[in-house]
Amino acid sequence: MNTVWGQEDSGLYYFHSFMDFLYTLEDFFKQAESFVWGKPLLFLLIGGGLFFMLYSRFLPFRYLGHSINILRGKYDSPEEKGEISHFQALSGHLAATVGMGNVSGVALAIVAGGPGAIFWMWVSAFVGMATKFFTCTLAVMYRGYDSEGQIQGGPMYVIREGMPKYFKPLAVFFAVAGFFGATPIFQANQIVQVTREVLIRPLGWVEGNEFLVDLSLGMVIVFFAVLVIFGGIKRIGEVASRLVPLMVVVYILSVLVIMVVNWSGVVDSFFLIFEDAFHADAVLGGAVGAIVVEGAKRAAFSNEAGIGTAPMMHGAAKTDEPVREGLAAMLGPFIDTLVICTMTALCILSTGVWTETGLDGISLTAKAFDVSIPYLGHYILLACVLIFAFTTVFGFSYLGQKCLSFLVGVKYAKFFNYWYVAIILIGSVWSLDGVVSLIFVMYGLMAIPTMVSAIYLAPKVMQAAKVYFAKVE
Repeated sequence: MNTVWGQEDSGLYYFHSFMDFLYTLEDFFKQAESFVWGKPLLFLLIGGGLFFMLYSRFLPFRYLGHSINILRGKYDSPEEKGEISHFQALSGHLAATVGMGNVSGVALAIVAGGPGAIFWMWVSAFVGMATKFFTCTLAVMYRGYDSEGQIQGGPMYVIREGMPKYFKPLAVFFAVAGFFGATPIFQANQIVQVTREVLIRPLGWVEGNEFLVDLSLGMVIVFFAVLVIFGGIKRIGEVASRLVPLMVVVYILSVLVIMVVNWSGVVDSFFLIFEDAFHADAVLGGAVGAIVVEGAKRAAFSNEAGIGTAPMMHGAAKTDEPVREGLAAMLGPFIDTLVICTMTALCILSTGVWTETGLDGISLTAKAFDVSIPYLGHYILLACVLIFAFTTVFGFSYLGQKCLSFLVGVKYAKFFNYWYVAIILIGSVWSLDGVVSLIFVMYGLMAIPTMVSAIYLAPKVMQAAKVYFAKVE
């Protein structure tokens, strides 16, 4: 008789009840994902990005060199409003985007949509650069003050400060979706998966104890997260600005080695992406429209252009020039998707592991590393994944807390940290399908107010851009 819980088998009963609840949630979010990511949302994200590019006549793209100078600190001034530098703002957001979406998300895209999904990730990223320029310019242009008088940025403040009052429910809608979406549940899930498979399973400790192992790893993630997130945005920015460049370099060098080892397959894989984008039949029976949706979803998951997380981070930048921050922000999708996601995709495709069944997410990427770099590959990926995922965990804590602050005030926003700890633990033991569906649903909902406000206020951005670029020239 088990008397630990005060009644017979009560511990086992509560465990099964909790897992049944997670299974029910998984089914719900899978159905919600199909509903949210329909044609209207796809049109809003990709069509909106195309509108921004054409409406601006590719104006921001002609100043890429100027964008790099902004990140180098050439225009930084301690007298300007804000909390962090341009570089820290971009690093902080890259910490929340250059992560598992690039390593695991790309693998998920290939499994779900075939190689052609990568092409549509490229399209989404390219138009996403224009989207980031507009949304992050607005984040500084229409900054507002929170309940304690601190200046803040993000779609909810853009809507409140820049749009008519009858749009205010959209601001609340965004903040609610952001509370659930700007969480590290996916990162926690994938940290646990790769650590369990690479380090713990070889020791023989997993069989029969998977839930306990996963929960214990989740508690370790919580410990490290708390060390950073309680320091606020400044500590997050400092940590991210040190770790993000390091993690990008280490990962890119590792993938380059794999691409050199499989060079003949890299060229074939590159052409396969284009071919499969319009003749996809291996996975979805030729449903090219479904491939487009899959690519757009994964691009949104990877670089978050149009979702609204970037404006929240860039809205904290120390600048009085909104257009300057928009230029810095638009480099995010280029680094995140066009460079890093592409390298991951070529790594997976060129090794041929994507045709194997039973592999998904981080396990598929780990297999590609193992095939090309025997004995060491999975350990290299583990190191990269831990840096990727932990910096994302740090970055999202700030974003989610801003959403709660907007809803209930800064005084009560500290309670977000308890929710943050809970969602890390849930992500550690939940299924990958459930975690991914939850994130996609919330990202899709966040995109609606973000894109609507950006399109509505696009003329304001162009007016500011003309004035700013006239001074630059």
